[in-house]
Amino acid sequence: MSSHVDRRDFIKKSLVASAGGAMALGTAKGGQKENSEIKVEVGSKATVPQGKIGTLNVSRILLGGNLLTHYTHSRDLQYVYNLTANYNTEDKIHQTMALAEAHGINTLSIHNPPGIIPMLKRYRYRYGGKIQWIVCPIAPVEPGMEAYTEQVKELVDNGTEAIYLWGVHSDRLIAEGKIDLIRQAVEIAKDHGVPSGIGAHDLRVVIECEKNGIPNDFYIKTFHHHNYATGPKPDQLKAPYSEIPGYWCKDPGETIEVMKSVTKPWIAFKVMAAGAIPPRDAFRYVFENGADHTLAGMFDFEIAEDVMIVNDVLGNLKNRTRPWRS
Repeated sequence: MSSHVDRRDFIKKSLVASAGGAMALGTAKGGQKENSEIKVEVGSKATVPQGKIGTLNVSRILLGGNLLTHYTHSRDLQYVYNLTANYNTEDKIHQTMALAEAHGINTLSIHNPPGIIPMLKRYRYRYGGKIQWIVCPIAPVEPGMEAYTEQVKELVDNGTEAIYLWGVHSDRLIAEGKIDLIRQAVEIAKDHGVPSGIGAHDLRVVIECEKNGIPNDFYIKTFHHHNYATGPKPDQLKAPYSEIPGYWCKDPGETIEVMKSVTKPWIAFKVMAAGAIPPRDAFRYVFENGADHTLAGMFDFEIAEDVMIVNDVLGNLKNRTRPWRS
């Protein structure tokens, strides 16, 4: 399961590759030039262990979508959104995806605000990128499911390899007692021939879906400990889930216990609590405590070291609490 790589050599080679890519992109707006050539080298610098989600082979670490869509959880740092948007131009996003593939990350997860799918398609068809897409539709989940069904079809027709119900939707539907709409959303994606998952911030989503036999193929659930300086305090956690910040996992201990009995693959997200927990600490915590995969939002210059850390963590797990489910 491990990939033993000398840290200094690994980082040196990766930074050289990153620098070369950056030079190829030139120095126009955002440090890049238009229509730059981006070389996709699948698995050329490192490998990452994989698991199986439905029909897909998925790397244990996935490229998270928030930095690619510029949707950052930046707390009260108002400049961070604009900083991310100005740094992660389309060329830089494509370079980031190419570096992810070069380091063995074969899948990304993202939601679909306007413009995102065309951007992913340009990377795939312009540069020959192979990275898989796990996408959560943002179309409304409501009786009749017309808009949601149409969006799922469009996503699959455009090349999406797996669909999951957006956590924003599933949290609300569980709070409103609308488990049948969750079932319909899962079945719509399955009817279109792709693995179908459920996202969640609220642990009750997983509990109720398991209790009601929802036939999803995987979960994407928030997961991180609270041992960091700005972590939630007990009185803050008394608030309803709808008032909990999106980068918090409200009940990590209870999440560990609930997921022990879940036999479907689990992709953990928000594992670094929007950058507050260092990657090594975050990755070890989620893999030791049961997650099968981890999402990580990464800038291009973070990919090499994060992959090295994941490989090191996976190669030295001693106290995993849950069987691998993928």
